[in-house]
Amino acid sequence: MNMKASSRLQEILSNGEFAVTAECGPPRGANPEVIRKKGELLKGWVDAVNVTDNQTAIVRMSSIAACAHLLQMGLEPVMQMVTRDRNRIALQSDIMGAHSLGIKNILCLSGDHQSFGSQPDALNVFDIDSMNLIRTVQTMREDGKDMSGFELNGPPGMFIGAAANPFADPFEYRVIRLAKKIDAGADFIQTQCIYNMDRFKEWMKMAREEGLTEKVYILGGVTPLKSAGMAKFMNNKVAGMDVPESLIKRMAGVPKEKSVQEGLKICLETIAELREIQGVHGVHIMAIEWEEIVAEIVESAGLSPRP
Repeated sequence: MNMKASSRLQEILSNGEFAVTAECGPPRGANPEVIRKKGELLKGWVDAVNVTDNQTAIVRMSSIAACAHLLQMGLEPVMQMVTRDRNRIALQSDIMGAHSLGIKNILCLSGDHQSFGSQPDALNVFDIDSMNLIRTVQTMREDGKDMSGFELNGPPGMFIGAAANPFADPFEYRVIRLAKKIDAGADFIQTQCIYNMDRFKEWMKMAREEGLTEKVYILGGVTPLKSAGMAKFMNNKVAGMDVPESLIKRMAGVPKEKSVQEGLKICLETIAELREIQGVHGVHIMAIEWEEIVAEIVESAGLSPRP
């Protein structure tokens, strides 16, 4: 894993520590207090905080600005960047701008289609895809050149992340896609939230057999369930999600007032299993708009204090 970036997240992973990252969404407005409040809830409990980029195609404060607010608070952000809204000129410009502000981690994504968001009539861009974006950041970092071959005055030394979904079909293609992202320059991977542990273990086994776990750091995604309804919704309505029937039944089998507790229990069991899987280097906690639960998860999982 050859990298010139020097983020804290990279250091923790390269030292062989089990990394913990979380996620937070910027506000639908210009109030910086919203992001600061979320930052306070996560500070000291995680190694880095992913900041979403107009997630679900809903207009929010820019990821770069929200990352800058977290940096001022002493947190390390992972700037998510989607290719939906900007062409290659704007993407490269924002990568350089972000790095100049001290943002050292990037997660390259395609982004949810705008038809699912608050402004479905907006034109999308998708000038390049997430694979091209990964390669672009890597070329800027390693070769010190932009996509046109122009020499950069100060290459952006980003630690490059990508997403992986072990649960989408066709299953065989999942590991091929992972290999392509690593080949393009991904240093770390954050996965879709894991509920079907058998399928995740199978994906990890295939990744190990292909030698991919030697080339990239994999962080398993977890999202605590609040209710049986949430489990059903995620299974039926969220693309690429796999919540086994046994889990939905387990959530439905407890009294309503104990649902959150049961969801947390499942989350902690998942983290405990992830820690035992060879090739898993950390956990990515996605508790969007429920950031106050992250500290409890990290502490109960025995992952605090952070290094």
